[in-house]
Parts: sequence; structure tokens; C-alpha cells
Amino acid sequence: MKSKNHVNKSIIHLLFSCFAIALLSGQALAETGHGEEAEHGEEGHIELTQEQIQHSGITLVTATSGTIRDVLPVYGVVATNAERVQSVTARFDGVIREVKKSVGDPVRKGETLVTVEANESLKTYSIVSALNGAVTQRNANAGEHTTDIPLLVVQDFSTVWVELSVFPKDVAQVELGQRVRILSLDSTQIAEGKIIYIAPLGQTGNQAIMARALIDNPNGIWKPGLFVNAQITRAEIAAPMVIRNEALQIVEDNPVVFVRGEEGFEPRTVTLGRTDGELTEVVAGLSADEVYVSKNSFILKSELGKEDAEHGH
Repeated sequence: MKSKNHVNKSIIHLLFSCFAIALLSGQALAETGHGEEAEHGEEGHIELTQEQIQHSGITLVTATSGTIRDVLPVYGVVATNAERVQSVTARFDGVIREVKKSVGDPVRKGETLVTVEANESLKTYSIVSALNGAVTQRNANAGEHTTDIPLLVVQDFSTVWVELSVFPKDVAQVELGQRVRILSLDSTQIAEGKIIYIAPLGQTGNQAIMARALIDNPNGIWKPGLFVNAQITRAEIAAPMVIRNEALQIVEDNPVVFVRGEEGFEPRTVTLGRTDGELTEVVAGLSADEVYVSKNSFILKSELGKEDAEHGH
């Protein structure tokens, strides 16, 4: 009987010990869980080395004041600058002895294009290019007689026109000298120009008024015949704080900018104001002279998502 009582006491003691251990373990787990939450709360910063920043193509810009443009969006088509075209003709009628250029060939101002033997003097003379450009038409070959048709046509594409279609209701907002931003249809190419001409007559086809802009085209990326989008600047509004549109990311349905601090890059929720498609006014959430990510900020958003997923597990 004593042995049985002894066993019962031992079992009770064992159960009590297990309960105490479980209680202490639960307390420890609770404290550990609390510590992780505090650490997670202090996170939200993404640390990158200078090498990682450069490799990712991340661009940093200092927040500052700027100008928001009030624009009139229109569409248009690139056209040859008709003031930079040379129709090459023979000064004296005769026989063409040599044509030195073909369609597509580049030419320099003063370069010989064609040689002709005059009918009356039988002397050979040269016809030179009046401008830098490229040959776009050739209507002459050696041995042929000159005619009224241009022998060659040379065009200079270093500048081009953009013929914009403005609807009648918007014509009053367009003036000579206004700045225009030209964008390729995929928005990868951007150029700046000015309105140089507004047609006095409408176009029967689309019932629009043509406004012509002149833009520089040093690399030849703006090809005549291509459709483009454009923004005619109606007014420029000073804003105390602006950021580049590509800097903005949406995190948990809020606009966010990644700001560089001592602990890394912090996702900062911002309140936005006016925008013109390139710059956006920041009303709150960002201070002057803070450095933010203006390009490839989606990389930091991706890293932030990975961090949240890890803590979710």
C-alpha cells in the first residue's frame, strides 16, 4: 500500500514538473515572438552597397523645388523640314558625265554630287551640295541628258518638323513660340521644341488645325512619317517640392518613394499634388534635400516584398 502511494506521489510530482516546464517554455516563446515583432517593426529599411546600387542602375536624386507644366495633349506626325531640302539641278543643259552619290548616301556641304558637260561650251562643270544631309532621290545616270527634273534631292534631317493636329476648341490655347514636348508612341524618346507655325485653314480630313513645331534631330531618331504624341505647354507652375514620376511606387495602395537614410532605403508614403506626366508635386511626406530613388525604384519595391514574405512565414 505504501508502495502504491509512493508511485502516485511520483506521478503527481512528474506531472507538476511537466506543467511548470510547459508554462516556462510558453513564456519564453511569447517573449521570443515579441522580440521578432519589434525587430520587424524596426525594419522596412533596405540596405544596398554602392556596388549593388550601381549594378542595379538605381539613380539617386535630391528632392527640390521645380516647375509643373500645364499641358495640352495632342498628336502629330514627323515631317521633313522643307527649308532644309536641296533639289539638285543643272545650271547649264548638257550631258551627265558622272553621278557620285546614290540614294541613302550621306553628303557634306560643298561636296561634289554630279559633273555635267555643257552643250554650248562643251566644258565640264561640277554641281555641289548646298547642305549637310543625305540623298533621298536620284533621277540621273551617266550619259543621260539633263532635264527639268532634279538630278538628285538632298535632305538635311538634323532638324525636323512635327505637324500637330489641334482640335478647333483648343486652337485659342495655342500660340507661336509655345514650348512643345514630343514623345514617341512608346514614350522612350522625348524631344523639346517650339511652335513655329499655325495654319490659317482647317484640314477637311480630321477637322483639325495644323500647328507646326521644330525640333532638333541630331541622331536621326525622329523619322519623317512616324506618328507621335505631344504636349503643348500652356503654363508653367512653380512647386515647392517635386519628384520624378518614375520614382513613384504603389505599396499597400499608397504612393511611396524610397528615401535614402543612415539605415538604408526607407519606403516613404507621400501625398501628391499636381503632375504633368514627368514631374509630380509632393505636398507631404518628403523634405527638401532628402535623397530619393528616381530610377529603378521597382527593384527596392521587389526587395521589400521579399522581406514581407519572409516575415509572413
